Amino acid sequence: MYKLLELPGDLDTRPLRQALWAHHIGHRFTQQENQQVLWLADPEQRDEAARLIELWHRGELDASATRAAPRRRPSVTGQAFGQAPFAAGLIAVCVAIFLAMTFAGDAIVRALVIVPLDVVGQRIVPGDLVTDTLAGGQIWRLFTPALLHFGWMHLIFNMLWVWYFGRQVESVQGWRRLGVIVLVAALFSNLAQYFTGTVLFGGMSGVDYALLGYVWLLSRRRPGSGFFVPQMLMVFMLGWMVFTMTGLGDAVGFGNVANEAHLGGLLVGLVMGWFASRNASGGGHDVSGESSSGDNQ
Repeated sequence: MYKLLELPGDLDTRPLRQALWAHHIGHRFTQQENQQVLWLADPEQRDEAARLIELWHRGELDASATRAAPRRRPSVTGQAFGQAPFAAGLIAVCVAIFLAMTFAGDAIVRALVIVPLDVVGQRIVPGDLVTDTLAGGQIWRLFTPALLHFGWMHLIFNMLWVWYFGRQVESVQGWRRLGVIVLVAALFSNLAQYFTGTVLFGGMSGVDYALLGYVWLLSRRRPGSGFFVPQMLMVFMLGWMVFTMTGLGDAVGFGNVANEAHLGGLLVGLVMGWFASRNASGGGHDVSGESSSGDNQ
């Protein structure tokens, strides 16, 4: 979310809310001490929102202002790239790789798993992390298993959380911060899974849990930062992680789950969130165009 404006806590903002929704401006108000904070879902709508706020301040936000003129709305893809281009691009890459696996499955998988794989007879012979991946200069393999998905449900489930949590990080703190979290989480969650003795694994779930931990901790330590995780969603995500650790997920048809990647990603996200929450206030802008403190890129 994009921080736009702070208002007194006792101010009636209902006319402004109605006007914003009428103009298809996604937004949310949060309470911070004695203030109301207005957040926008799409930073590109800042100027339009500022115009409505100015009319509201002058008492000129009449019925005509709350009815938006018909206009062509951007496509879902256009909205996604407008709101959070890095998160949307990451999802697009994962979808493209998943579709490519349909036509060149083995070749794609062998190119992106954490160590090179050779097929000898009917057996898959994995390479070595140190001698092949590191010394062999194939450093990308430390990160790329996160881009692999082995079924539609696997892909959709992971991309849903990439968008939900990644969009928050990108909107509040910028694409660079999101990129760092994704790379660090992919690295540590992939290594955590590898050191359990598994080489053929993939998925963005470790990154998802890192983003969950990061956003949740900042939402608790910095309530006015714009980050938000519903309590029941946190319970569900942690419950799912525990559920899969019991082995019941495989028993009911979900297949083998990268439990170590989930846990490793969550710990990475919590650590990064703790450091970020020590001196980050979330960032954003007010309607005058001046930057507020924070990490916006």
